[in-house]
This record gives sequence, structure tokens and C-alpha cells, in this order.
Amino acid sequence: MQEQYLKKKMGFWSLTALSLGGIIGSSWLFGPYVTAQLAGPSAIISWLIGAGVIILIALIYAELGRVKPETGGLGRYPIYSHGKMLGALTGYSIWLGYCATAPVESAGIIQYANQFYPHLYDTEVQKLTAEGITAACFLMAFFVLFNYWGVRLFAITNTFITILKFIVPVLTIVIFLFSGFHPENFTSHGFAPNGIGASLSAILTSGIFFAYTGFGNVVMMGGEVVNPKRNIPLALITSLVAAAILYIALQAIFIGAVPPQLLEHGWSGIKFDSPFANLAIMINMVWLSWIITADAMFSPTGSALSYTAGTSRHVFGMAKSGFLPQYFEAINKRFGVPTRALILNFVIGLLFLFPLKSWSAIIAIVGAISIFKYASACVTVMVFRKVGFTKNNGLPAMQFIAPLAFVLATLLIYWTKWAKVQLALTGITCGVIAYLILHIVNKYPKEEFLGGIYFIFYIFMLVILSYLGNFGGIGILPEPYMSIIVAISGYVFYYFAVCNGVWYMKKQNIVEKLNTL
Repeated sequence: MQEQYLKKKMGFWSLTALSLGGIIGSSWLFGPYVTAQLAGPSAIISWLIGAGVIILIALIYAELGRVKPETGGLGRYPIYSHGKMLGALTGYSIWLGYCATAPVESAGIIQYANQFYPHLYDTEVQKLTAEGITAACFLMAFFVLFNYWGVRLFAITNTFITILKFIVPVLTIVIFLFSGFHPENFTSHGFAPNGIGASLSAILTSGIFFAYTGFGNVVMMGGEVVNPKRNIPLALITSLVAAAILYIALQAIFIGAVPPQLLEHGWSGIKFDSPFANLAIMINMVWLSWIITADAMFSPTGSALSYTAGTSRHVFGMAKSGFLPQYFEAINKRFGVPTRALILNFVIGLLFLFPLKSWSAIIAIVGAISIFKYASACVTVMVFRKVGFTKNNGLPAMQFIAPLAFVLATLLIYWTKWAKVQLALTGITCGVIAYLILHIVNKYPKEEFLGGIYFIFYIFMLVILSYLGNFGGIGILPEPYMSIIVAISGYVFYYFAVCNGVWYMKKQNIVEKLNTL
């Protein structure tokens, strides 16, 4: 059992810092700008909805973390409730999304560094140059080496880093509120110039959902937490509420800080390379511009460190589940970290960085597929309750929270543009085919496939509804009627999925097996 070498060093403050460290990264520097371009002042609604959905999902993971705290838990829980097929699909989607984070943050750092060395980023094509990509690679290597030295050093330094990088966004909010705020921006071109639909589409594609999902690192490191029943839920809720308040305030400040003359061609016409730093110069706050630029290199570093740590634990969990070779399950006994997993994730991250070459390009792909991995947790938490595994570790009102979160996750997928949904669903379809090959080669029992059969029907339903809908589809019914149909369909599928999981856990005697671990 390699897991015995993981060291329980993470307490409440370290966990909260870990979560905030993943949440407050490059998204505060770019997210409000990209969302305002897409949705105008109604971008505030995008952040509010995104925060609401992710807090519900975090509550679900808080209960799962109480019921069975486990390193790599994000990928392990679907295996227990629905079998290897759902576990494999969820595990690979989490892995790829997390592996993309280090290149995302590295690209953000290099883009801001372009102000000092204007050969790193080509503003015309909006991509990193060859020199920029090389610099980003060195940053990613640094993230790996830092995590190699162990959980204790990581916990101490990440807490310090998070405190420091929280200060700069707050300072930015205060300065712009009193020195360069234009209230008329909220109405001059209409509150929702591109319609409320643009606000809904932006949640998954402009970095909003990506920003909030940093909380998952807490669940990933569940096996290294002191008193997980108390510390995991507290850390998750504390960090997400704080982050939601910060991001919504940043979005409101950005909307008010844009000089009205720059809105001549509407919100989609604003062009910045370093959004908040550019705005600071426009109000003659050069010193603030320098601080923001410095933080643009500092904040993404803390976020990338958090994700690098969390992703290595996820690979550890996948190897333990048989979805990756056991070679990656090894823990370095001296430092207490899965070093082989760290190296593997570095290589996968490079596969995102080299072809895409920019923050926005990587975010567009990651955001479109990120929600699928969380929808399964909404089902798993209720399956655990139905089969009696939760016992007295449940949280209040979960019987309402879980189906509501699943329905909202389904709506977020539907509200995403059809072209992005196509890309995400194509990737998941490839994952199903890959699992079937694995299923046949390893001669898994049929229950491992049938236990997650709901997910295939769920994907098929989303394809049809997205194609028929009003977000890049053919629009056979106007809104809000199509969204109501999607919500009802999601609610029905939720209970089908729960029944599917209960059947699997009882058929395979999973509760008895888990209780003996």
C-alpha cells in the first residue's frame, strides 16, 4: 500500500490556502475582461451563477470527503458508485483538465512579462512566441521541482503565497472604486448588450468556471488531511465564499473602470493585453500598474503550484484504480509525494502548451469539458446515502442540493455554444471507446460497464438538446422553454443515474468492500 507513505500535514488553514491558491490565479487578471467582452455588464450575472453552482458542487464533495477522505478522491468516488467505466471517463477528464492548468498559468505569466521583454508574446496573433513557449516550459518545470520537496514545505509556503496574492486584487478593487469608476458604463450600452444568453454561455468559456474549480485540490489531497471530517468542508466553503465575493467585485470594478470613450464600438470592441494594468495606467496610477504586473507573475505561480500538487495525487488515484500503469502509483518515501506522477503531468501539460500557445485558447477547451466531471459527483453522493455507506457523515439538505446541482450542471452544458459542446462530447466519446478497449483487454465483468450506462444516455441526451437549442443550435423552441425542457430532462436523468449506481453497488457488494479498507 503506497498510500501509507503520504504524510498527513494539511490542516484547515493549509487547506483553505490550497483551495484559494488554485482559485485565485490568472483568472482574476483575464476573466473579468474576457467575460465583459462577451456579456457586457451582465457579466456580473455570469460570476454569480458560476459561484452558486460551484458552491453546491463543493458541498457535495465536502460530504464525500467526510464519508471517505482519500487522496485522488475526485477520480475514485465514481468508481465506487458506478464502476470502472464511469470512473475511467471521469478520471481522464479530470486529469486532462488539471494537466492544462500549469500551461494556462504559465502562459498568463509570460503574457504579462511581455511588457518587460516584448519578444515573448505576439499581440497581433495573440499567441506566445518560440521564446515565450520556452520560458513557459521552464516555469512548468519549476512547479514540478517545488512540489517534489514535499507536502510540508508546500503547505507552509502556499499559505504564505495565498495571503500575499489575495492582497493585490483587493487593493485593485479599492483604488479603482475611488479613483477611476464610471457608473454610467453599466447602462450606457445596455446591461446585457448581447442578451442574457451571452451571460450564460460565458460561464464555461471565459474562465469563470475554470477559476472556481481550484477547490478540487482540497479533495485531491484528502488522504493527507488532519481531521478531514471537519477540515475539508470548512476549507471548501470558506475559500469559495471568499473567492466568489472577490471575483464578483473584480468584475463590477472592471466594468466601471473602462473609460467610456473606449466603448464606442461596444463591449466586444475593447482590446487590452494586460487588462487591469492597462486600466491603471489610464488613470495615472503607474505604481498600481507595476504592482498588478508583478502579481500577474506571482498569482498564477501559486495557482499552478496548487494544481501541480493536486494533479499528481489524481494520477496516483488513477494508477491505484488500474486506469494508468502501477508505475505511477509509487510514492517517494523520503518526500512523501508521487514524483513519477509529477513528471507525467509535466509532459501532458506540454501537449497543451505547444499547439495552443495562449491563455484564452487553452481556457476555451478546458472550460467546455470541465463540468462533466462534477456532474457525476452529484449522483455519487446520493448513491452512497441510498446504500447506507454515508451513515452519520452526511450534510444537511443534501437530498435537495445534489439534484439541484446536477440540473444546474446540465443547464451549464446546454448554455455553452454548440461548437464547444461538440468538441467536449467528441472527446468523451473517444474516452468511451478507449474504455471499451480497456474493458475487453482486462476482461472486466459486464457490471463495470453497465454500472455507468446512464452516462452514455446522458451524453446522447445533451447532444440532441444542444443541437435543438438556442445556443448555437437550430433553435426549434424559444427560451426559456428549451431551458425548462433541459432542466426537466436533467432531473429525470438524475434519478435514473442514482438507481443505476445503487444497482451497481449492491450487485458488487461495494459497501462491504469499502468498510474493510
